[in-house]
Amino acid sequence: MTNQSLLNLTGVGKAYRDWGHEIRRVLSWFGLPLRSRKEYWALQSINLKISPGESVGIVGQNGAGKSTLLKMIAGVLDPTTGQIEKRGRIGAVLELGLGFHPDLSGRENSLHSLALLGFSKLEIRALIAEVESFAEIGEAFDHPLRTYSSGMEMRIAFAVATAHRPDLLIIDEALSVGDAYFQHKSFERIRKFKNAGTSLIFVSHGLQEVRLLCDRVLLLEGGNLLKDGAPDKVLDYYNALIADRSNKTAILQQQDEQGLVRTRSGSGEVELGEVLLLDESGKQVETVFVGQQLRLQLSVFTNEAIPELVVGMLIRNSLGVEIFGTNSHYLEQQLIGLSAGKNFSMQFKFKAYLGPGNYSVSVALHQSESHVAKNFDWQDLAVIFEVINKSHQIFTGTSWLPVTFEKLS
Repeated sequence: MTNQSLLNLTGVGKAYRDWGHEIRRVLSWFGLPLRSRKEYWALQSINLKISPGESVGIVGQNGAGKSTLLKMIAGVLDPTTGQIEKRGRIGAVLELGLGFHPDLSGRENSLHSLALLGFSKLEIRALIAEVESFAEIGEAFDHPLRTYSSGMEMRIAFAVATAHRPDLLIIDEALSVGDAYFQHKSFERIRKFKNAGTSLIFVSHGLQEVRLLCDRVLLLEGGNLLKDGAPDKVLDYYNALIADRSNKTAILQQQDEQGLVRTRSGSGEVELGEVLLLDESGKQVETVFVGQQLRLQLSVFTNEAIPELVVGMLIRNSLGVEIFGTNSHYLEQQLIGLSAGKNFSMQFKFKAYLGPGNYSVSVALHQSESHVAKNFDWQDLAVIFEVINKSHQIFTGTSWLPVTFEKLS
């Protein structure tokens, strides 16, 4: 392993085999040339390097191999092929119940897990108090784990994995079962570890969290590494990939002269033309003021007749975080029975009650409430604009609210 790599995977694959009989499985351990009856490869030929301080998100549809990959990195599973080299201490929050015994208390499971992580008795004595304090489950800490809710179990698992700042922290979907308070508390600890130099591998279906926490994203599809790159580029591609899974849509990513990678996808029955951001007078704008009245104007062409069309817009900030989204379905404006070969113009009117900064607009043409049902045409970064504060009092954040203050006594 190079000095720069905290983790290095070379040609890693994982196969699950059905030997037909347990005796055949045992004999295979001794090198006998026996073939399994069935073989399923959950992962194939994964090459990956993670450097100290790097935050990597992993996304993919169910069955893509995300959890299998994390378990191999954490040492819970052995790879069938390839090598995994790692250095430093690893903390992992994987699927609930993994490594815990239901008849042991939260305290006993914590003591056992800390010992398996390699801490000494003296270190464990100090860390167990930190686990109990962070988990905040009160007297239940000394009750059997089988009496816990999934949220309580997740609190123990996260508290143990992060009781001491690890060199590499692995987080699977487990945090999704926690309550809002503990999720905020957990993500704050993750951010502190990240700022202190901990590397992070994070798996979540919450793409907002991946955008915020990660500076690199991997996309797994069918056990293969499909994409590895900047969050916006990979997540926009993934968003296009999951749309209309029953009908393979075309996905196109192009880089413009400014270096921006724009993702466009869709089945093409309806097609977006020009997308313009206009002020009240109809002038195209790239810089707008807080609270300014704007129009997002779209031109649409129907290549085929369609029974229903929904037009959507989504505003993101410079970090890719979704600030506001709506569509004609939510606004109760039906577009039905559109014939082929027609041009249409449409617009969204809104006031830019946004904080100063840079924003982008994604636009979509689809059927039903969400583009996942039937995606005709989706364009990310269709419009990019800057908001400046010209006439409002100073404020912070991504949204402006009409706030007053008064002394009551």
